Amino acid sequence: MPKIDLAAVPERPGSGYPPPFNQPCADRIRQRLGQAGGLVDFGVNLMRLPPGGWSSQRHWHSHEDEFVFVLQGELTLIEDGGETLLRGGDCAAFPKGTGDGHHLINRSNMVAVYLEVGSRWPLDLTTCSDIDMMSANADGRFVHKDGAPYLET
Repeated sequence: MPKIDLAAVPERPGSGYPPPFNQPCADRIRQRLGQAGGLVDFGVNLMRLPPGGWSSQRHWHSHEDEFVFVLQGELTLIEDGGETLLRGGDCAAFPKGTGDGHHLINRSNMVAVYLEVGSRWPLDLTTCSDIDMMSANADGRFVHKDGAPYLET
């Protein structure tokens, strides 16, 4: 049946970033709705971002388009060109290959809820704009921009 039982979709807290880059995203909650529904060509995530939380490190994708739709609350979108306030009903699109890094920060005093939609291209490379980190979809590992792995501490 196509209907997804939201209560049955696991909640995944935090991010896969290596320390200390994982800290700003530690309290976010992701539910992988697309995966729960058996989708393979694109992902749909229901995200809950508490006050003070970041959606991710600021990043851009080489081969993946990304789309965000805010369901409730208020988020600040940070891009190379500055900041934009997004509220419930607002959306933003991030075309692949632009080199314009983006992320969301919850500067409000309430939990923000949004949908995150993106393609799942195996050749995609995610590059972080403000830190020395990138990740390839092919293996999901986070490495320095010169390709050196992050060492476990």
